[in-house]
Amino acid sequence: MITRRQLIQSSFGAALLSALPAWGADGRPPRILLRNAWQTVNIGDIAHPIGVLTLLEKYIPEAQARLWPSSVADGVKELLMKRFPKLIILSGAAAIAEGIKDSDFFLHGSSSGFAAQADVARWKKETGKPYGVFGISFMGGTAEAVELLSGAKFVFFRDSVSLKLAREKGVKAPVMEFGPDSAFGVTDTRNDEAATKFLSEHGLEEGKFLCCIPRYRWTPYWTIKKGRPFDAKKDQQNQEMKEHDHAPLREAITRIVRETEHKVLVCPEDKTQVELGKSILVDPLPEDVKKRVVWRDKFWLTDEAVSTYVRSAGLFGNEMHSPIMCVANGVPAVVCRFPEQTSKGYMWRDIGLGDWLFDLDAEEEVKRIVPTVLAIAKDPAAAKAKVAKAREFVLQKQRETMGVLKSCL
Repeated sequence: MITRRQLIQSSFGAALLSALPAWGADGRPPRILLRNAWQTVNIGDIAHPIGVLTLLEKYIPEAQARLWPSSVADGVKELLMKRFPKLIILSGAAAIAEGIKDSDFFLHGSSSGFAAQADVARWKKETGKPYGVFGISFMGGTAEAVELLSGAKFVFFRDSVSLKLAREKGVKAPVMEFGPDSAFGVTDTRNDEAATKFLSEHGLEEGKFLCCIPRYRWTPYWTIKKGRPFDAKKDQQNQEMKEHDHAPLREAITRIVRETEHKVLVCPEDKTQVELGKSILVDPLPEDVKKRVVWRDKFWLTDEAVSTYVRSAGLFGNEMHSPIMCVANGVPAVVCRFPEQTSKGYMWRDIGLGDWLFDLDAEEEVKRIVPTVLAIAKDPAAAKAKVAKAREFVLQKQRETMGVLKSCL
């Protein structure tokens, strides 16, 4: 006889459960309290709640979503409400307390680590109601973290390295599986008008340019967040590794410009990367290459970024969530990683794109970055076929994980 857990973890079972109605207390639609939206200086963090809300809308449309954010400033609140007009965003201690009291299920969104551990503990203590964790990386933690994760109805880890470590540390939730980062859910949040205008102004034609994103080893938050103290140790490592980590990207840009008809757009995933892109990628380029390279000199929000990515021939660089959003929309994307970014980059192996994942601390892998990017530019049909296969795997996992969530309501 098949158990409930086996049913949930099977593709058929997830599909069956997702077809069942979900109802909260007293026969009303369920209320899901989503703890996410960690910051607004990074379009990946902005993408996290957008992705979850899009999946909830698709798979559990009867649910009422309430977002408990850390920040929805800088136009993010307006972006969310435009896309999700029925969304309730909790603001202030009183509203959060009321949201905790009235919600039926607590959903911890994607993050680098168990970001809202304290809030999960509060939920468990004050309500005793069920909770789940969706698409996180795991770097170990305290005994309390292990206990809280074990008490969840499910924990979906966004990379297999995190899942393995969690099991080794003793996490024993009823359902523990690989589950895609929620940013993979960002498929229809767009700002086509802004993207089209920018591309037109800078001579970028659809399908005839690639995007490139720089990144320091450690995000220098002290340069963009008030009150964040300067970290001399992290800054020293950033400066020491800056050239090493970006030389392959510059070479790829140069080869693309000289060997193909494509241009390159250097753009940011977080606010610190605007100036970094100019200083480490654009300025050192040969003059003949610079003529066909565009530097985006302003930060943007997730909707405009996605509308730009889908018009490109692909993306490469040292970031993670722009590649995620590319793949979610069928666009090829190469990820260069280093351990300071946590283990999240390994999700590329998990979804079948291991050939497009490179460790910048492994010189043999570094040598393959440029040929791989060039292959995407020169053979777009093959690259898109590869992405389509990975995307279908992600879509299947989304169906399964949403089925598990629906079964808990």
